[in-house]
Amino acid sequence: MATIKPFKGVRPPKDLVEQVASRPYDVLNSAEAREEAKENEKSLYHIIKPEIDFPVGTDEHDSRVYQKAAENFRSFQDKGWLVQDEKENYYIYAQTMNGKTQYGLVVGAYVPDYMNGVIKKHELTRRDKEEDRMKHVRVNNANIEPVFFAYPDDAVLDQIIARYTAQKPVYDFIAPGDGFGHTFWIIDRKDDIEAITVEFAKMPALYIADGHHRSAAAALVGAEKAKQNPHHTGKEEYNYFMAVCFPASQLTIIDYNRVVKDLNGLTATDFLAAVGKNFIVEEKGADIYKPTGLHNFSLYLEGKWYSLTAKEGTYDDNDPIGVLDVTISSNLILDEILGIKDLRSDKRIDFIGGIRGLGELKKRVDSGEMKVALALYPVSMKQLMDIADSGNIMPPKTTWFEPKLRSGLIIHKLD
Repeated sequence: MATIKPFKGVRPPKDLVEQVASRPYDVLNSAEAREEAKENEKSLYHIIKPEIDFPVGTDEHDSRVYQKAAENFRSFQDKGWLVQDEKENYYIYAQTMNGKTQYGLVVGAYVPDYMNGVIKKHELTRRDKEEDRMKHVRVNNANIEPVFFAYPDDAVLDQIIARYTAQKPVYDFIAPGDGFGHTFWIIDRKDDIEAITVEFAKMPALYIADGHHRSAAAALVGAEKAKQNPHHTGKEEYNYFMAVCFPASQLTIIDYNRVVKDLNGLTATDFLAAVGKNFIVEEKGADIYKPTGLHNFSLYLEGKWYSLTAKEGTYDDNDPIGVLDVTISSNLILDEILGIKDLRSDKRIDFIGGIRGLGELKKRVDSGEMKVALALYPVSMKQLMDIADSGNIMPPKTTWFEPKLRSGLIIHKLD
């Protein structure tokens, strides 16, 4: 059963939230962060991308950069740009994209739940990325950015959320760049806080939707602190890390597409013939073609779009991983034909979130940077949860969630 707790959030004053809030650290590079934070000393990028305070080219993993993050975090608090709430609360964070709103509960998730599998994952993590985030958590003694969880729909929680969101929010703004709405409320009534804790305790599992490396890092630092404390009781704040938890039915996974630099020595004609062994190939012309359902793919090559439909017998409906379109395309096109064995390390392939649209695939190929593009039909939340429940791991670069959580609305200290 899932254990959560309220916490004393560290937040910007209402009139500063739009200056402080930023995109997550891992969706932009140092140059982009430097540009977005230009002339804004209050931007959270000074804490989550602190290399922007050093000369261009400074290694973001330099020990001085991590120390700068901690220095800036202290400075933000000293200057009143971030202020800690006086009592423990839960919070509601709503995001609106394309007219649809999803409502998340901001909670302290329990480190042992991550370690024992109550908090379920569907992706592998890389140790170097874990260590980077662990250093950031250690040096700040805080979870500066939240992770993104899903939970099984719950009517009691829906009612509590509806009651608070009918009131005036603490924050309500449209983020620059993406145009998405971000709205925030505080749940401060004792009976509501207790009811939320009880409802989560009934849930057999929580699911990491986005933020596997942040989750791993936060949990590992919490466990580290427990081991180092001779007087550890299990009730310390470091036993929890910050998560925004959304009802699964409100979340949409969008497509996560691939572009490849070459055809592995094949001509376009030979490549399409090879694809035709396992797929029904239909030429669609110059107009963008979008996959219409599971096991249907969109291919862009030399100015033309093609529909690819996996033939019967090329996948196993009883294999939760093998039936995924990302597995089918990885095995039968990327590996078998193009020779791409490792999606995580091969430099010939790149990945494009569906939020950019299929026009981005066309652009990357037409520019000559890439030779061929492959668009996939997105997986469902049910598939994600079923795979996590079965203890399996999805292939790399399978899921893309939008909108991304805005960083800087709230921070969780570990003491």
